Amino acid sequence: MQWETVIGLEIHAQLATQSKIFSGSATTFGAEPNTQASLVDLGMPGTLPVLNAEAVRMACKFGLAIDAEIAEKNVFARKNYFYPDLPKGYQTSQMDHPIVGKGHLDIILEDGTTRRIGITRAHLEEDAGKSLHEDFQGMSGIDLNRAGTPLLEIVSEPDIRSAKEAVAYVKAIHALVRYLGICDGNMAEGSLRCDCNVSVRPKGQAEFGTRAEIKNVNSFRFIEKAINHEVQRQIELIEDGGKVVQETRLYDPNKDETRSMRSKEEANDYRYFPCPDLLPVVIEQSFLDEVRASLPELPVQKRERFESQFGLSAYDATVLAASREMADYFEAVQQVCGDAKLAANWVMGELSSLLNKEGLEIDQSPVSAEQLGGMILRIKDDTISGKIAKMVFEAMAAGEGSADEIIEKKGLKQVTDSGAIEKMLDEVLAANAEQVEQYRASDEAKRGKMFGFFVGQAMKASKGKANPGQVNELLKKKLDG
Repeated sequence: MQWETVIGLEIHAQLATQSKIFSGSATTFGAEPNTQASLVDLGMPGTLPVLNAEAVRMACKFGLAIDAEIAEKNVFARKNYFYPDLPKGYQTSQMDHPIVGKGHLDIILEDGTTRRIGITRAHLEEDAGKSLHEDFQGMSGIDLNRAGTPLLEIVSEPDIRSAKEAVAYVKAIHALVRYLGICDGNMAEGSLRCDCNVSVRPKGQAEFGTRAEIKNVNSFRFIEKAINHEVQRQIELIEDGGKVVQETRLYDPNKDETRSMRSKEEANDYRYFPCPDLLPVVIEQSFLDEVRASLPELPVQKRERFESQFGLSAYDATVLAASREMADYFEAVQQVCGDAKLAANWVMGELSSLLNKEGLEIDQSPVSAEQLGGMILRIKDDTISGKIAKMVFEAMAAGEGSADEIIEKKGLKQVTDSGAIEKMLDEVLAANAEQVEQYRASDEAKRGKMFGFFVGQAMKASKGKANPGQVNELLKKKLDG
């Protein structure tokens, strides 16, 4: 039987506010346990929440960016459940009246095609604390620093059909929230986490299969692996005569498997009711207009501009617009050197390779955009060849100065004096007289292969400094003459 995978994702993005959603406590990552939890966060009797206006602004920013309906009136609700790191015994969230309604996001797949993924809703809620098990023998520690941290939960429609599509969608959300400046997207620190709802059904069947939810997956690689494992598990279970049960599962990256955590609760298990301590939030049109005016150029718009303004391919434009920092870096390089294609090649090639090897983000690059642009200018004016440029780039990365300083210091200036190149070529041909005879006696196909040998000898003789274009042109004349 042929199976179809159906995936819906719930992404929790931690909003980049200075303080928590209902209190003045700080949200800084990595503080000593329980040093950023106020009486409100601890759920002490008599304390009252006060809504953080910046969290509302950020949620509206996201809603406008995905072309969603923004609820004129949205309501906070209490989601009741008991867990040690939930001091109040309920989580303040939104149920029937979320701030952001239906919207959509277009994703680009590996083959270059575009798919539109529906977004059901995005609602504001507070995070819970964290249970720590490693450092306490036979006990658990509770850190309430995260309790009350503002989250935007982004719920997709079940429109995703493969693990690769799921990763493309999460990457698109990740890029968007960073472009908007509403979340730092740091998955290692838990700023962006994903719950994956996965089910399978026979191809052609209209109704969905029973879904399992994989909780809190925090890397693109693990999202793909967790979904693939879960799909395989469900198919094998059904084909062996079993039934998928609706439950919450955890992904274990060490064993590359998902395992059961608890049976899946329904909404009525949480006994949602409107929060009596918080008034409904009314969003006025003037506020939305102000938020809309503050939106930056979004990834899709940037990608389209890179194609139309700079003539970049769809692939190059997509890679460069994937993050705001990468796009800004590329544009700064292009501004210095005036050559978008060369700038794109170097940013996506040597620079990305260096950053990957060193484990650095682009804003930590040891080579600044101005330095890289300056080096590309030296390629363009024939001061250095592409090959020598790689040596210059390595020296810049090692902190040896600008391209001009390195070229001067190391004597890397390209030889473009045709008289000097001709003299050197005459010496190369004289030293390889036998090969010259063979070349002249050969047919066109063999000559093509042998020509590379002479180019290699010429570049060796010039220590890579001769202009390759001039070498090819003069060598061809001499050999064919």
